[in-house]
Amino acid sequence: MNAALRPFLLLLLLPLAACGVTQWDGRMGTLFGAASPATAIQDRSPEGMYAAGIEALQERRYPAAVEIFDTLEREHPFSTWSTNAKLMAAYGEYMRNRYTEAIGGLDRFIQLHPSHRDIAYAYYLRALSHYEQIADSQRDQRGTELALAALQDVTNRFPDTAYARDARLKMDLARDHLAGKEMNIGRFYQRQGILNAAIGRFRRVVEDYQTTNHVPEALHRLTEIYTALGLPDEARRSASVLGHNFPGSSWYQDSFALLTPGAQRAEMDQPGMLRRAWRTIF
Repeated sequence: MNAALRPFLLLLLLPLAACGVTQWDGRMGTLFGAASPATAIQDRSPEGMYAAGIEALQERRYPAAVEIFDTLEREHPFSTWSTNAKLMAAYGEYMRNRYTEAIGGLDRFIQLHPSHRDIAYAYYLRALSHYEQIADSQRDQRGTELALAALQDVTNRFPDTAYARDARLKMDLARDHLAGKEMNIGRFYQRQGILNAAIGRFRRVVEDYQTTNHVPEALHRLTEIYTALGLPDEARRSASVLGHNFPGSSWYQDSFALLTPGAQRAEMDQPGMLRRAWRTIF
């Protein structure tokens, strides 16, 4: 279980204690013959069904938990327990790796209950459901873009929460995936000799994903391309930015080796951010 999810699950148990629903038949949530978990529940009050659903979650019987919470919503649609059940059903879907179903449930919860006390968690869980679907950089990155947007939504809406802090960390990986995709395309264009297109991809990595670990290689690839095009000044400028910001990088050593024998190692007069140096040059 994601560490950020544990405190929330404990909070969802608090209403049970407050209402005195801390004891129930141990058989609740179990199967009796062919009966489903929801139909086997003896206490069909909202409190009893919610308790059975939480018990199923604690026992990691996620399909049973989702069924119980869904049944609670149908049988007691105007109960406050039904509102919590919507969120817990989405949590159960997330835990069983049914992310599309979890996102659908969370979208409905957010739309119907925008002022709910756990609305921050709903946004966070929706972002996690997108994040878990991030594909490797060789594949289409639409899912990564959706995850990045959802994570950004969490940080914008709830900036001082633990959810936002975790979201920021995950955004770094999402950006790294997007930069990796740009690098893959740029390398392909470079191999095919479509150099202007390759330049555009590598420059985008430098400009839009400067906090990722792909930037040193992107600068080196630019140095390679400018050298191949017979543009030594542009090649030296790319190498200069690379050397200033990543002086210990092997990519800088490779770039420096590409320059003419008389080329001197360029030094930047003033230290600064990569974006500022890049904009000054270009």
